[in-house]
Amino acid sequence: MPPRRRLAPAERRSQLLDTGAQLFAAKPYDEVFMEEIAERAGISRALLYRYFPNKRDLFAAVYQQAADRLLTRTELDPARPVGEQLRAGLDAHIDYFATNRNTVLAANRVLAGDPVIQTVITDELTELRRRLLDSTGLGDGPGEPVSAALMGWLVFVRTLCVDWLTHQTFSRTELREMCVGALLGALRPVMDPDRLLTGDEESPADARPTP
Repeated sequence: MPPRRRLAPAERRSQLLDTGAQLFAAKPYDEVFMEEIAERAGISRALLYRYFPNKRDLFAAVYQQAADRLLTRTELDPARPVGEQLRAGLDAHIDYFATNRNTVLAANRVLAGDPVIQTVITDELTELRRRLLDSTGLGDGPGEPVSAALMGWLVFVRTLCVDWLTHQTFSRTELREMCVGALLGALRPVMDPDRLLTGDEESPADARPTP
């Protein structure tokens, strides 16, 4: 156990989140114990439980922090071609999923029915949809169908990434390109996503297929 030292409450909470994040990333959820987290942080179990009453609460806070940091790292740049933005965003998310495999699997498998974890995931998907609509030109297309297609696609991406993490039956590049292809397929009935991805100046709304 490292030597104990006094920290301000905000600093202590940050330390516990970082310690928890390291352990949840390194081990399956069921193999992480609060006692080990307290020991690594150099505090008593009683103090740990003052900050987080149970392991699920600690995990939820770790996952919320991870989602916030990932969103910060994946801000879209409207000046870049849409195709580049899309692939860069997917690469950043796949990087995180691969680095934090156990954490992602815990959130999407072990705690799949937990309402707090599901709220974190839903909020993240909602923010990603907003960014895609605002920064890529997709918001210029037919509003409700595009918005619904994007949310469905984001759920698909998460599901496919979890399957990839679990089974590793296809390559990372295939994972990314399947995700891109799925978005194109979802949008094609209501707009011309190929034109948007190639950077054509014509408005996507004007490129809708003729019925």
